[in-house]
Amino acid sequence: MSGNTFGNIFRVTTFGESHGPALGAVIDGVPAGLALERADIQKELDRRRPGQSALVTQRSENDAVEILSGVFEGRTTGTPLALLIRNQDQRSRDYGNLAELFRPGHADFAYFQKYGIRDYRGGGRSSGRETAARVAAGAVAKKMLAALGVRFCAFTAAVGKVAGSVCDPAFIENNPVRCADPAAADAMIREIAAAQAAHDSVGAVIECRIQGVPAGWGEPVFDKLDATLAQAMLSIGAVKGIEFGDGFAAAAARGSENNDAMTPAGFVTNHAGGVLGGIASGAEIVFRVAVKPTPSIARAQQTVDCRGKAQVCEIRGRHDPCLAPRMVPVVEAMAALVLADLALRQRARANWTTHPTGER
Repeated sequence: MSGNTFGNIFRVTTFGESHGPALGAVIDGVPAGLALERADIQKELDRRRPGQSALVTQRSENDAVEILSGVFEGRTTGTPLALLIRNQDQRSRDYGNLAELFRPGHADFAYFQKYGIRDYRGGGRSSGRETAARVAAGAVAKKMLAALGVRFCAFTAAVGKVAGSVCDPAFIENNPVRCADPAAADAMIREIAAAQAAHDSVGAVIECRIQGVPAGWGEPVFDKLDATLAQAMLSIGAVKGIEFGDGFAAAAARGSENNDAMTPAGFVTNHAGGVLGGIASGAEIVFRVAVKPTPSIARAQQTVDCRGKAQVCEIRGRHDPCLAPRMVPVVEAMAALVLADLALRQRARANWTTHPTGER
C-alpha cells in the first residue's frame, strides 16, 4: 500500500513532485462514452492555478493539462485516462538553505523519518502543488456526475476571525478570496493582506454544498459516505478538521432540536448535513473543513537540522498567505472523486430491474 491511489471502482493515482518535470493522474474506471474535452479539465485547473491575484502565491504556472490516453474523438474509451500537467516555473534555488533543515509545520521531518530521504524543493510530494493532479481528476468525476444531476458549490466561509453569514453562489467566483457573502469578502481580503504584510499567514474554513445526490448512495459501516468524504478531505495537506451539517454544534443540542423531522414533501431541516447512517438521505450534503495557516512564512522560526542540531529557519520563495482561495476547487474535486466512486458502486449493486441512474 503506497497511499497514492484513491477509490474503489473510480480509482485515481496521482504522481509527481512540486519541482519535478510534471505532475499528473491516472484514472481507471471511467465509464466509456463520457463526452470529455481538454477544456472540461482546464477550466477547473484554472480555478486552482497560482498567480490569480495578489492574495496567492505568484508562482507562474499555466497548469495546462494534456490528455495522454483514454479519450478518442471526444469520448472516453473505458481504458485508463492519463492526465499530465508540466511544471514550468520551479525556482528550486529558493530552497537551497533548507536542504538540511526541517521546516516547522511541514511534512519534512515526517517524510525523512519514513523514507530516510526527502525532496526539500518545495516539499516534493508533500507540496500543495500535488493537488493540481487531484483537481484534474476531479474535473472528470464532476463531468460524469453532472450527467446524473449532481452539483457542487464550495466557498470560503471564514478567514481567520472573519466569517460570512450568507451564501450567494453567483458571488463566489467574482472575488479573489472565493467568499460567498458579499458583505464579508472585503474584510476577508483585508485579513489575508494583513497577515501577508506581517510576513505571516492565516487559516480559514471552507464550506461545501452538494445537491442532487440521490438517497441511497454510500456504503454501510466502514465505507460510509461521510466517513469517505472525511478521508478525502483530510488527505488534503492543510486540512485539520471536518464537520457535517451542524457538526460540533450538535454536541450542545438536544435530540428534539437536532433530529430532522420528515414530511411527505421531504425533510423539514438538515441538521444531519444530508447523510444518515453513512448513506445519502437525498437532502443537500453540507460539510465544512478547517484549513490551517500556510506553514511557509517569511519569519525566523526555531527548528532542527537532519543531525538534530538546533537551527533557525527562514523560508524564502513564493507562498500563499492563505490557502483557502485556491483550495476551494480542491475540496470540490475530492468530493467529486468520492461521489463518482459511490455512484459506480451503487450501479454495481443495483438489481437487473434498476436503471443505472437509480430510476426504476
